[in-house]
Amino acid sequence: MEGFDLGDGVRKFFLAGVGAVAMGAEKSQEIIEELVKKGELTVEQGKAFNEELTQKATKAASDTQDAFLRMHLESMTPEERAEYAKKVASISADIEEKATTVEAEVEVVDDEAEDKSEEAAEEKSEAADE
Repeated sequence: MEGFDLGDGVRKFFLAGVGAVAMGAEKSQEIIEELVKKGELTVEQGKAFNEELTQKATKAASDTQDAFLRMHLESMTPEERAEYAKKVASISADIEEKATTVEAEVEVVDDEAEDKSEEAAEEKSEAADE
């Protein structure tokens, strides 16, 4: 079994599952649209039905992802799991850092927009006074 990468196989199988879920969601959307056109469903019923299907498909994909991740982790040695945990922690820290940076940038933009809004209000008030 030399050269066999279980991680790659699991990843491909997972991606195939996600693709199948996506195709199923697209097909269900087409069916719902056809029923709405025929008048067998109202637009509101179609939207509600589509939302329910989307939630179920998302949950199924998440459950599948969890199962594949669990299977992959169970096949690892303790050392491999420790290394994987380090990678996940590093990725998590990177994401947290980026989120903090984005939040700070959004705060700056919000402050600038507020300042411009206040300036515009002052100019408008001054113009009205003249």
